[in-house]
Amino acid sequence: MKLLPVTVALLALFLVASYQDLTVAADGVAAVPDSVCDGKCKNRCSQKVAGRCMGLCKMCCGRCAGCVPSGPFASKDECPCYRDMKSPKSGRPKCP
Repeated sequence: MKLLPVTVALLALFLVASYQDLTVAADGVAAVPDSVCDGKCKNRCSQKVAGRCMGLCKMCCGRCAGCVPSGPFASKDECPCYRDMKSPKSGRPKCP
């Protein structure tokens, strides 16, 4: 009977590990820690309207696996994902 709890624990561990792999695969990229995007977006938004810029930049950074152009006026060509993200309503660039 002592084998049953060990088997249940191993099965639960296996299911949790499988679920984590599926969530990463569904998004296509692994999650980026907030601290990575915070620093990059502070640099990117240093000479722009901070509140709006930071919110959009963090969203774009998270979706683009942490890729953010290197400075406030750096070319978006450094990060194609960041550059190509468009607003669905207007079709204008979404990322600052």
